Amino acid sequence: MFSERAIRCEARGASVYSAQRMRTGSGEAWTWPECHAFFIEMDMTADRRGIKIRSFFGVGPVLLAGLIMLSACSKADPYVPPDPFYYFASYPVGKNPTTVTTADFNRDQITDLITTNISSNTISLLFGNGDGTFRDQVQVKVCQEPRSLAINDFNHDDQLDVVLACSGSDQVSILFGRGNGKFEDGPQYPVHRTPVSVSSEDVNGDGHPDLAVALRNDKVKIFLGSAGGTFRPGVQYEYGDTPTSVALKDLNQDGKPDLVVTNGGPMLSAVSVWIGNGDGTFRDPKDYKTGRRPLGVSFADFNNDSLPDLLVINGEGDSFTTLLGNGDATFQPGKDSGADASPNFGAAHDFDGDHIADVAIVNLQSTDLSILFGRGDGTFHYPPRNYRTRNGPFAVASYRVSADNMEEPGLVTADNGAGSVSVFLHHGRKGQASAAGRADE
Repeated sequence: MFSERAIRCEARGASVYSAQRMRTGSGEAWTWPECHAFFIEMDMTADRRGIKIRSFFGVGPVLLAGLIMLSACSKADPYVPPDPFYYFASYPVGKNPTTVTTADFNRDQITDLITTNISSNTISLLFGNGDGTFRDQVQVKVCQEPRSLAINDFNHDDQLDVVLACSGSDQVSILFGRGNGKFEDGPQYPVHRTPVSVSSEDVNGDGHPDLAVALRNDKVKIFLGSAGGTFRPGVQYEYGDTPTSVALKDLNQDGKPDLVVTNGGPMLSAVSVWIGNGDGTFRDPKDYKTGRRPLGVSFADFNNDSLPDLLVINGEGDSFTTLLGNGDATFQPGKDSGADASPNFGAAHDFDGDHIADVAIVNLQSTDLSILFGRGDGTFHYPPRNYRTRNGPFAVASYRVSADNMEEPGLVTADNGAGSVSVFLHHGRKGQASAAGRADE
């Protein structure tokens, strides 16, 4: 019986990572509870066959399971994760930031930051100095409870504009960029109800950016853009269970953006993929199982096949899911990997220079930033490299000091509980922190 289903432990701290994996001889991944269930099943099977596992060496089945694991596991894990980052500085923003996004808003070739601050009804702009530091925030009053944003040039003036998902006022709001780091109010569009996420691409092929908005009441709303930066209502789809995020990307290489939505409600816990028709409408979705309560989805290429894969952060179970793409907007079954306590947001990038995508995840309960280094097949080395953050790390973005993308990428987190953003620079980049720019420790 043991030879048929021998277990090999990967000795990577399962007591710490609740979604830690073990592997059978066939390569199938098991969680610790699944392995425990296997030993219980083994004990019951032995009883039916008249074999008393309880009498083996005078120990019980659970202790026997532990002995078996110890015999199969190496105490020493030879893998030591790289240490590419160091904490650099934190900067105050508005109250309870929920997102942080990088862009060059004043066209000086230096990366700037923008956050949505849900409890102060503002956005914060922090203009970069080019050395890893930022100027004091410029806080702009916007709609009620801005939950998320997307950036595009909506009115074709070569300046970056912003669209906000305003969950407190049931609307999406446009801000037109002036090119000097300032914005002017644009139109606002009502939605029903509670927009939580927004994404922007040209979904109908007319050359104007459009919007996809995830609504908490099981709906996704499309808005079609015009040359002047105004929008008209498009189709609205009612599907799924409590959408938590929306993203647009061409997944089948037909030149038409496709739609991806995470469903965080208990009835589904899946990511839904909608193939775009190129006219502002989408085909019926296909669901892919994720971990429990998926919170967000983003894109990467985890296995270097030049096809888009999915990264889904799961709000329960301390895990995230990677789904490898087939190139036709379909995906292989998801692979779950362990994160730290209460992961909330993730971003993929090659952080250690091995040309394999890695993952950065912020964890609310454990108050840290985890870097998991990719194996090139959608799985990851363990243990991760963890960095302590300020209270309530809620979102993370890859960050380069200059907009020319020449240096190694750092990271920036939105610290929801601390009302700040924190910069983690790559060891390949040395910044000059100013005491005036730091948030209080």
